[in-house]
Amino acid sequence: MTTDWKRTLADLVPRLIEGLSRCGDCPVAARADKGLCLSGQQAVHDVLRRLIAALFPGCHETQPVAPDGLERHLNERLASVAEDLSCQIAHALDREARGGGAIDAEACARRADAAVARLLDALPEVQRVLHMDIEAGYEGDPAARSTMEVVMSYPGFFAIAVHRIAHILYKEGIPLIPRVMSEHAHSLTGIDIHPGAAIGPAFFIDHGTGVVIGETAVIGARVKLYQGVTLGALSFPKDEQGRLIKGIKRHPNVGDDVIIYAGATILGGDTTIGRHSVIGGNVWLTHSVPPHSTVYNRQPRPVIRNSAGTKAAAGSAASAPCAERVPGVQDTASAAPPGGGQPAR
Repeated sequence: MTTDWKRTLADLVPRLIEGLSRCGDCPVAARADKGLCLSGQQAVHDVLRRLIAALFPGCHETQPVAPDGLERHLNERLASVAEDLSCQIAHALDREARGGGAIDAEACARRADAAVARLLDALPEVQRVLHMDIEAGYEGDPAARSTMEVVMSYPGFFAIAVHRIAHILYKEGIPLIPRVMSEHAHSLTGIDIHPGAAIGPAFFIDHGTGVVIGETAVIGARVKLYQGVTLGALSFPKDEQGRLIKGIKRHPNVGDDVIIYAGATILGGDTTIGRHSVIGGNVWLTHSVPPHSTVYNRQPRPVIRNSAGTKAAAGSAASAPCAERVPGVQDTASAAPPGGGQPAR
């Protein structure tokens, strides 16, 4: 090694610190008398992991928990979670207040404690709803061997578990922390649920990758989504200065008992999918549909060429010259379901 890294860093580090001083909104650009105290991503992720483990003891532990020691175990776990999360929220509130000028550290701490107390009080209800989500996953997926399999391995369940915690903090008006939680789930599962979305019980996301649910989306009970579904905004209104107007309804409403198949895109705050409707795969929808609707695209007719160069539409006898056609069996190419079918499990 020929480079003197200490000399290089002696010049680099002061320039980095100088750069931080010009970034008033930077997490570590704290006042000198308060120090560098804002919790980072990993601290929030750790609290989230411990919270979910408290809801499902034994599923996320490195050591077994004896039944007679469960109460003490949960007391200790939740006490540490409450202390750490309250500190993280207080730091986030302090950071937000710094942007407005005056800072009241005691007020931030009191508000943080109150938010954590309400979250802890809501945990039994969160647990109850998550059990309904687990059952929806087990009942809705023929490949699921047990409810434990849903809890421990399904990315859709992990994403919704994180969301149900983050959503409570979002409703409390807590900055930063709920979004850090939801984006952690996004990075692990490929499922992007904004913490502001309101989602009813018995919710199931199958496969999950590429699902996007926007901030103002409202989803009813017993809804099932497949991979690649977007519940998004149709447009982004701007004010006179050309800045995006925030805080308005931008995302669709989905009624109870709706199924939305893979790749469907549903946009707009005025769009409502009526209850008991089925939205087929790859549908693009920007207007409301009444209850009990089925929405799907016309089935395409792919062209298939064989080795002799003969061209035939899929589903015709010429498209399968070596296949024996079995009487009484319907051609699947001409009778695909509205959802466009799903991958084999």
